[in-house]
Amino acid sequence: MTKSVIEHVLSRLADLGITDIFGVAGDFAFPIEDAVCDGNTQRWIGNCNELNAAYAADGYARIKGAAALSTTFGVGELSAINGIAGSYAENLPVFHLVGMPASGVQKSGRQVHHTLGDGNFSLFCELGQRLSCAYAIMTPENCVAETERLIAAALRERRPVYMGFPFDYATQPVQMPEHLTAPAQPVSDKTALTEAVAAIRAKLSDSPSACILPGMLAARSGLIDDVQALIHRTGLPYATMFMDKAIISESDPHYAGMYNGQLMNPQVREFVENSDCVLGIGAVMTDFNTGSFTADIAPEKLISIMADHVRVGVAIWQNVYMQDLLPALIAGLPHRECHIPAATGLGKPVADASGNITPPYLYPRFEQLFRKDDIIIAETGTVSMGLGFALLPEGAQFHNQTLWGSIGWATPAAVGAAIAAPDHRLILITGEGSHQLTAQEISQFGRFGLKPLIFVLNNDGYLIERLLCKDPEAVYNDLPQWRYAQLPQALGCDNWYCRRVTTCTELDEAIREAETGDRAAYIEIITERYAASDLAKKLGESVATLYSF
Repeated sequence: MTKSVIEHVLSRLADLGITDIFGVAGDFAFPIEDAVCDGNTQRWIGNCNELNAAYAADGYARIKGAAALSTTFGVGELSAINGIAGSYAENLPVFHLVGMPASGVQKSGRQVHHTLGDGNFSLFCELGQRLSCAYAIMTPENCVAETERLIAAALRERRPVYMGFPFDYATQPVQMPEHLTAPAQPVSDKTALTEAVAAIRAKLSDSPSACILPGMLAARSGLIDDVQALIHRTGLPYATMFMDKAIISESDPHYAGMYNGQLMNPQVREFVENSDCVLGIGAVMTDFNTGSFTADIAPEKLISIMADHVRVGVAIWQNVYMQDLLPALIAGLPHRECHIPAATGLGKPVADASGNITPPYLYPRFEQLFRKDDIIIAETGTVSMGLGFALLPEGAQFHNQTLWGSIGWATPAAVGAAIAAPDHRLILITGEGSHQLTAQEISQFGRFGLKPLIFVLNNDGYLIERLLCKDPEAVYNDLPQWRYAQLPQALGCDNWYCRRVTTCTELDEAIREAETGDRAAYIEIITERYAASDLAKKLGESVATLYSF
């Protein structure tokens, strides 16, 4: 039986391992939603709003490599656009399926709901294009070819794509083309590849000391095995920057620690910056990755392997793709014995004499909580800054929206990650300010029988904003006071362990109970208003470089 347009698309998404579709019901998207629910390849995950759906898809894509969400025309897709932008910034393939008015309605320019009333039906698609690496309006005639083109683009660019489905076209049978040409995959320029490999080998050979900075782009491209092979083949040590934390296990003996410019870990900074050669593999020099632009790696020392080009010092080779370069490079590099400084974590928790929960106790206590293969979702702001320098056990994943930095991302992203990997223990750690933006999404954990450990740090306001702004006590940093520990029950999460803790002793008791794994846990942690980690404080002290004053 011939598949409909939407059935064909969903089938191909299932081939990519996308077994869940996030979204919010909407009338123009009914054909999409009906196809998901009537089919046997995907499960519908109905979110509390479209922004949360986009955040959840982002979290899902971080675990599974790709994700999909469905929204209705105009009102739905615009609500999701911030989340889609985050996936674009952080190189995550998300397929945005948008249900549109019927083709005849669009051609006639009728004034229908979910529009601006001006007969313009292309505006929202045009907005979506700017945050997508490819787009198409799906029809019976183009469906097969365009689906393949969009899949190829999403996986190649590691970015979202936009797929519009007019109401009538979505359910019409696809027309199979007589000849289907597979989308061309990028191939490195042979001469440039050979020259780049030779230049890297020569630079490494001439450098008595060297280290590697593996980056997020290598992880998103599915090339971490190649990066690990390079590390073990050469014996070179590696450090990671904030966005790249734990993309390679921090239990690896070649791991030297987190590099954050002049702000943190002076021993790692000295090791990296004093190396004769620094090999970056998919690492990007953003503000938070470089310690507010305080990283000081001499350009002549730096080798930068990016998705489609290579730089060695001042020389650049274009059209050299990472997936081609790494295997070629590994084959010809010798092993060397290297001094590798031992990576250190946060140490033992240090309790304040008052017994109140302070950063020197809280973040090391979290480090003790983490175990093998955990998925840790850390919210943007002071929470992730406190956790970033914890030493994680083998296989533990650390996810944070370092570049886009949209507060509220973590709670729905944790839902998406948990749905993608229900057999892993998921730990969500968020501040109460960010949590207030998207807290309703914790209801999905209860709805789908998931058992996360959720920690909400309540420091009476937006702490990171207090540290960065001119007047820390400005009213815009204040928040309404919620009874957080009562939220799970109100949102349908039955039989959860919920507790509000104010002392180190209470925190220990709560963590021990949460660690039993018998049920989900939601723990509100009360700290003082300005209880910030060292990195958060130093970031506040470095606003001149952060904002380029």
